[in-house]
Amino acid sequence: MDGGIAEVAREGEMKRTFTIERRPVPSGGIIFLISSLAFLAALFAAGIFFWAYGVSPLHAYYLIFQGALGSSLGLSETVRRAIPLLLCGVGLALAFQALFWNIGAEGQLLLGAVAATWVALFSDLPNPLLIPAMLILGFLAGAAWAVLPAFLKAKMGVNDVITTLMMNYIAMYLVLYLIHGPWKGKKMWGFPYTDIFPQAAWLPLIPGTRIHWLTLALGLFAALLVYILITRTKQGFEIRVIGENPEAARFAGISYLKTTILVMFISGGLAGLAGVGEVAGVHHLLEDPSQISLGYGYTAIIVAWLARNNPLVVILTALLFGAIMAGGDVIKVSLGLPFELVNVFNGLILFFLISSEIFMRYRLRVIPASGKRERRKEEWTGEAGSSER
Repeated sequence: MDGGIAEVAREGEMKRTFTIERRPVPSGGIIFLISSLAFLAALFAAGIFFWAYGVSPLHAYYLIFQGALGSSLGLSETVRRAIPLLLCGVGLALAFQALFWNIGAEGQLLLGAVAATWVALFSDLPNPLLIPAMLILGFLAGAAWAVLPAFLKAKMGVNDVITTLMMNYIAMYLVLYLIHGPWKGKKMWGFPYTDIFPQAAWLPLIPGTRIHWLTLALGLFAALLVYILITRTKQGFEIRVIGENPEAARFAGISYLKTTILVMFISGGLAGLAGVGEVAGVHHLLEDPSQISLGYGYTAIIVAWLARNNPLVVILTALLFGAIMAGGDVIKVSLGLPFELVNVFNGLILFFLISSEIFMRYRLRVIPASGKRERRKEEWTGEAGSSER
């Protein structure tokens, strides 16, 4: 008799059903867990590429870690690479909060670099005014480059992904035109560079490093200000409402045009500051776009996404990807592998992060067939009792 009950119970357990249901707002722990698993999956997938080149993935990751964080030089290079990622990432986190898909941080960075170059070489400003003017004009140039697609989307419904992405190429060819044409340096012996900036236009560095501390401080300050803007102000509330429910925002009388332009003005301006930091703090001239930016504007998309558009968390994710980019030099020098593997790695991280979104929004729920199980037990007990009688 006990065996029969156990068999029926097991049969009831086997009839459990599964359903996929939408999650309520995921907790911070769930977000951290799923994002971490996505990152680890990207590490595993990238390891296949190392293995294909005949390199142990564990050995490669060890060298990357040592090269990026294992020495004072590596740590300083990690921070230096993190500065443009921080500035661009904070701006993109703000834009993404309003569901404006700004893919144009790369072009906005280049416009900031162009503006800073004009101030340094052609403005004839007094030396004490050069750095402040470079920062202000660099911010405004990046902001102007970002406001145009914002206006086109808000007024005409033009796709923001396409316009911001295409404007990256316009900015790139503008830089190429300038360094091959009117701004080509007279002292560069025919190479496509501008002349070197006067030293009064060089950003100050932390002694013994290549970290331009002024833009680092601006990036940290911007992360704090944008966080306060999003969480503590009326404008931030309007940004979040537009991002969560554009129709509700429209019925509430929130101006989509005004909010979108504000968001993109800040987002593009911060990317412009990143461009100022690269030409005035690292290169001290304007050169090929691929040298000014190692894809910082594109990598910052992953930085903001991994931070879940939280400006304060962007500080951490920018350092993480700064370490990955600094470790790219180790890949190239110590392992003899192409630096482009870093871009493959970044792409894999973005792919797995986007793929993990479904686990953020939905969950698998087990529905035990307890009702059926109890009924089957009652029926079996009843049948047993009647047979005894």
